[in-house]
Amino acid sequence: MLGLMAFFPDNHLYAVIISLVLNILVAIAGVIPSAFITAGNVTYFGFQQGLVISILGEAMGAVISFYLYRKGIKGIQSNLKINLDKSKLLSKLQDTKGMSAFFLVLILRILPFVPSGLVTFTAAMSTMSVTLFAIASTLGKVPALYIEALSIYSVINWEREFQWAAIAIASTFFLLYLILQRRKKKGTET
Repeated sequence: MLGLMAFFPDNHLYAVIISLVLNILVAIAGVIPSAFITAGNVTYFGFQQGLVISILGEAMGAVISFYLYRKGIKGIQSNLKINLDKSKLLSKLQDTKGMSAFFLVLILRILPFVPSGLVTFTAAMSTMSVTLFAIASTLGKVPALYIEALSIYSVINWEREFQWAAIAIASTFFLLYLILQRRKKKGTET
């Protein structure tokens, strides 16, 4: 997080522009989590301003990536259909329009385990308008970003020892996950 802070200049306007551009690039990539940008925003600008800037950045990124995805999809093939059987909501969104699509995007944005890039890509394949997508996407992101920013802000304000303990615990769980995945993979190979 401190490394990200080095990219934010002393001028707040430049820092806002850098943050917004980073959010847009992350949204276009579609697979990179934006939590590090929210962390930088909350650390640099404070909780309230950082949250507002994160919401603006995520909204701009979603709309721009929606537009680019839609243009790319139309350029590749007019009847492109991706198999989204694993998620009933995403599969339904692909074939939905109007207010039904609006509410599906809203729900999918609120759910923390649905990848943002996948929601944007699927919505871009639908006939949903950019305006409805922008409103639904932004409204759905607000609760998720609030919880993310509040969590980050709380951790930032912990004593240094607690921060290191949290990093150690998270790293331990991550290593255990990797070990279990490796064992699971070896078990299926034999």
